[in-house]
Amino acid sequence: MSLLARLAPHLPYVRRYARALTGDQTTGDNYVRVALEALAAGERQLPSDMTPRVALYHVFHAIWASTGAQLEDKSGIEGRDDASRRLMQIAPRSRQAFLLTALEGFTPSEAAQILDADAMDVERLIAEAQSDIDAELATDVLIIEDEAIISADIESLVKELGHRVTGTATTHDEAVDAVARNRPGLVLADIQLADGSSGIDAVKDILKRIDVPVIFITAFPERLLTGERPEPTFLITKPFQPETVKAAISQALFFHPSRQREAA
Repeated sequence: MSLLARLAPHLPYVRRYARALTGDQTTGDNYVRVALEALAAGERQLPSDMTPRVALYHVFHAIWASTGAQLEDKSGIEGRDDASRRLMQIAPRSRQAFLLTALEGFTPSEAAQILDADAMDVERLIAEAQSDIDAELATDVLIIEDEAIISADIESLVKELGHRVTGTATTHDEAVDAVARNRPGLVLADIQLADGSSGIDAVKDILKRIDVPVIFITAFPERLLTGERPEPTFLITKPFQPETVKAAISQALFFHPSRQREAA
């Protein structure tokens, strides 16, 4: 089996992870591209003792460590973009361990393989990251979801994190009206809504009015992770795990420029 065939099923997800890690689609995709080029050129090898998915993330992190060290240099921080400045406020290894387990669904032992770390160290890193992320201010959340049970589950998770749910919507029009009544600090949106309308269109109309971080929730992530058009930085796949939702919310608020201005 060719290298591309082995890695193809995992590429949309490592790209999602890279974007969550960096807070930017272009930057994240560039890191993934460099990793793939290194593999194609024989400069990096997929470890034979790892599954293809774990091995791909392992190579990605080797590239991140060798080319991303500039993000850990605190000199000249004011001249950097918002995502880079925010990255300075949480330990990189903690952020990586947290995302690998909570967002990408790796076990602590798999994350340890990816990071060349001990499993117990990974557990410690996760706890440190969660503590830093939980220090963020609470915000108002709009949930756009037409399935009542899923909407209730998301609302419960949002409240557990200390945020306030100020609106729920099941259609495009309800979502736009909800924003007009209460401006949210975060939007969680399904892409297929009750009346056949599109959550993507609803979000586009919302973003014309306000600058707000958005997390898409969908059973069909491949429809958004095509590489052919601008894509969501934060994406949750149904059926989701509670920790996945928590991780995505924390990271979306952590990286969004409007939240950075509030924290400045």
